[in-house]
Amino acid sequence: MFIGEYKHAIDEKGRLAIPVKFRKSLAKGAVVTRGLDTSLFLFPKEEWGKLAEKLASLPLGQSNSRAFARLMLAGAMDVDMDKQGRVVLPEYLRAYASLEKTTVVAGLYNRVEIWNEARWDAYKKKVESDADAVAEKLGELGV
Repeated sequence: MFIGEYKHAIDEKGRLAIPVKFRKSLAKGAVVTRGLDTSLFLFPKEEWGKLAEKLASLPLGQSNSRAFARLMLAGAMDVDMDKQGRVVLPEYLRAYASLEKTTVVAGLYNRVEIWNEARWDAYKKKVESDADAVAEKLGELGV
């Protein structure tokens, strides 16, 4: 399980250190892909397999289904941690998420999100200011 928020730097080779608490869950390999809100999603291989199956089974006749599957599947890349607990983020994914020197690595239960620090701060500030309305909507859904 991934929880918590960490700041880590990306080096000149595109390597990102994974928080120590997350490394065991990613030790057998991981997949990084385009995420939502211009972040990256990093999944353990097992979790990625579950999501990929769901995406592959979306109806081909619906343009939104095709678009979302393309976003997630075509952008995906296998990554492995090196001995220092770093993964290499491909340049096209770093560009998509506007990742610069400092990133935010956020644990979200079954995945890790990787954010541009300024975008994360702005997103978090907006969500925090809307927390009451979000909580009320979730209550309507039974959460």
